[in-house]
Amino acid sequence: MVKNNNKICIIGTGGFGREVLCCLIDLYRSSKINIFENVYFMVSDEYYKEETVMGVKVIKLSDFVTSEYNVFVAIGNPQARRKIVESLPLQTNYLTIIHPSALVSDFTEIGEGSIITAGTILTCNLKIGKHAHLNLNTTIGHDCVIGDYFTTAPATNISGNCKIGDSVYFGTNSAVKEGISICSDVTIGMGGVVVKDINEKGIYIGNPLRKLERK
Repeated sequence: MVKNNNKICIIGTGGFGREVLCCLIDLYRSSKINIFENVYFMVSDEYYKEETVMGVKVIKLSDFVTSEYNVFVAIGNPQARRKIVESLPLQTNYLTIIHPSALVSDFTEIGEGSIITAGTILTCNLKIGKHAHLNLNTTIGHDCVIGDYFTTAPATNISGNCKIGDSVYFGTNSAVKEGISICSDVTIGMGGVVVKDINEKGIYIGNPLRKLERK
């Protein structure tokens, strides 16, 4: 998880960034690592406002040295997260975080830079891409193949044999029927229920699900 005993850098001090910090505290609670001496937040220079957040030092992007940190990009929006990753040096080492309460089978493949938060259940023969954020109590069934920058809000439930593209976002309490395919760049609103394939990018809401047309 942590390369060469480097310090940990969480990019973003927003709500999810602070939740990532709490996840790390839980993960290292029984170890000798002092989280508050080894973890840093980082923001762009123009967003730098305070020296510490929740007791953790905040550094500016201009002070970031790639070789010194294991990086986690804690930006909830998939497209914004992708832009940040693409702007960082190719040699950046990304952290993958799995909360100790998550149930992840040995037959699950998780891409670098991803986080599996508390209460999440991942069953067997899953493949999840890079920089995924699986929020509280997400469940994903067997044989799903999921792209990069995948994001779930709490209590998302995805049945088995689904294929999901890149930069897909699921709102709180959304659900997906077994065997569904969803293309890239799709947002499913809170409580959305997916029972048919989605082949066009866009925002989908409701039960039954419908595409939200922009005016």
